[in-house]
Amino acid sequence: MAATRLFLRSSNVKTSLTGLTGGVHSSLGLTLLKLSPDCTAKPKTQKRHAAHFTYHPDPVPTQYGPTQKMNLFQSVTSALDNMLASDPTAVIFGEDVAFGGVFRCTVGLRDKYGKDRVFNTPLCEQGIVGFGIGAAAAGATAIAEIQFSDYIYPAFDQIVNEAAKYRYRSGNMFDCGKLTIRSPWGCVGHGSLYHSQSPEAFFVHCPGIKIVVPRGPVQAKGLLLSCITDQNPCIFFEPKILYRAAVEQVPTEAYQIPLSQAEVLQEGSDLTLVAWGTQVHVLREVAAMAQEKLGVSCELIDLRTILPWDKETVCKSVVKTGRLLVSHEAPVTGGFAAEISTTVQEECFLNLEAPISRVCGYDTPFPHIFEPFYIPDKWKCFEAVKPALLFFVDTDAKQGLNHKPWTEYGDKSASFILVVCDRSGSVLGEALR
Repeated sequence: MAATRLFLRSSNVKTSLTGLTGGVHSSLGLTLLKLSPDCTAKPKTQKRHAAHFTYHPDPVPTQYGPTQKMNLFQSVTSALDNMLASDPTAVIFGEDVAFGGVFRCTVGLRDKYGKDRVFNTPLCEQGIVGFGIGAAAAGATAIAEIQFSDYIYPAFDQIVNEAAKYRYRSGNMFDCGKLTIRSPWGCVGHGSLYHSQSPEAFFVHCPGIKIVVPRGPVQAKGLLLSCITDQNPCIFFEPKILYRAAVEQVPTEAYQIPLSQAEVLQEGSDLTLVAWGTQVHVLREVAAMAQEKLGVSCELIDLRTILPWDKETVCKSVVKTGRLLVSHEAPVTGGFAAEISTTVQEECFLNLEAPISRVCGYDTPFPHIFEPFYIPDKWKCFEAVKPALLFFVDTDAKQGLNHKPWTEYGDKSASFILVVCDRSGSVLGEALR
């Protein structure tokens, strides 16, 4: 039948199937074509499922001049264009970047600036970063692309043992601070094992480099230009699922957004939510759900720079809310959420009203068809909000049940479940209002 439909489409003839196949088979085929909604001469356009988040664009920036509608990959292209135009030593190199790259982030730049400034490299990540270290040490502004962050591991030695330590081991006599490594990062809906990973935690254990993850086009351009001009080697991870899904009005001129400064996107009083990259948009929805369904006010923070991260902003928020939930796509064990949790526990212990929650990927390789079950979507994060709010430690409790009326806790007009615990965390009593 498929062959018949293909023949009909290619020849564009209007004839009965009897003339093509003859006999009863042709009549049966014609009947099937009429009865089956999928058996049509014109194939249906296949619909793709929606992403696991709803993208929330930033407000149009007014402080950087005229803007233009761009998606995330176009904002990256704009940043690279600005840098190549303003810095004659800037060079861009990597696998297929001369052709525009697999995500089109460098499209048109070779034609505009020449093959000596935008050029391809062999398929060798260790060589790409090693070349970048040498170019930066020689004075060039080196912008390297690793085609997928999943393939950054062959360059691990060059990044950790060379780039990060160049300045330190020479007593600041020489460095490779003008090196920036760009790489698509995170899940994309169909990337499976080798095109979905979030490897930022592998590099945060390495002093001497900076790690940045933007949440959208406006942030991507400003943060990328800050990375390129920063005097330390930087790794700039770009959420690949946002390349086309994220669209904003982006300034056409060069501008910079400071590194190591988290941004409070939504102020709140009951729970602090921390994320970076795509997960920021997931937690935006979680904050809205918590407000609508639980009457809970969430404070949302985009970390933006993973290393060195903005401890002050996060801790200040936790002191106010008393609760913290951190979420990222990478596996939970050894993920950067653990570092944030430990720091907050050390700095804000007496302010915490509940255990810190981590909602992250599982400790498994990134799956293919099971990706929807693997990623920390809004439903998993929302479920983690509830125990953080229900947990209550009665610091006045003695041995046995504290008979202090539970209605004396909190706002009497609110609807909530109160759980009274002793100092060991054992539940002594609970009440529903």
